[in-house]
Amino acid sequence: MKIVLVGYMGSGKSSIGTILANKLKIDFIDLDEYIVQKEQLTINEIFNLKGEVYFRKIEQVYLKDVLCTDANFVLAVGGGTPCYGINMDLINNYSTSIYLKASIQSISSRLEKWKYKRPLIAHIPIENLPEFIGKHLFERTPFYSKSNFEIITDNKSTEVVSEELLLILRTSLNKH
Repeated sequence: MKIVLVGYMGSGKSSIGTILANKLKIDFIDLDEYIVQKEQLTINEIFNLKGEVYFRKIEQVYLKDVLCTDANFVLAVGGGTPCYGINMDLINNYSTSIYLKASIQSISSRLEKWKYKRPLIAHIPIENLPEFIGKHLFERTPFYSKSNFEIITDNKSTEVVSEELLLILRTSLNKH
């Protein structure tokens, strides 16, 4: 079983993915961490030294590497990953994809705390964050919406969302 969690940064992909993988007794992989390990540079360093175009190219290469293994896993991809090249097609061809959908308000409040660690929003004043997120969500939602399943994460704990995901997965597996 290969499960890929997609959604905007701050939607809970890594935290929910870790819980879900533990419940399913399979590995959890964070694509950004995988890229950092392979490139021996942080995501910030890759963006600063080599640029976003380079990052998006290697991101697709590493995404395909992970998806094409025989392993079972839960994979959390970066918020932009599904929106570039053939990434969303790769995700849907090789795995079960789940869109963790969160409102602009939820994402803004979650990201305020970690803003400085996110290269995409580190320079944006907190009061402008909701507008920036809203614009991005408008652009990215068509890609996220291609996922096999969608779950709303607003006002839910990571534990509750992971239980809902388990139910969705069990129900879909029983249909096949």
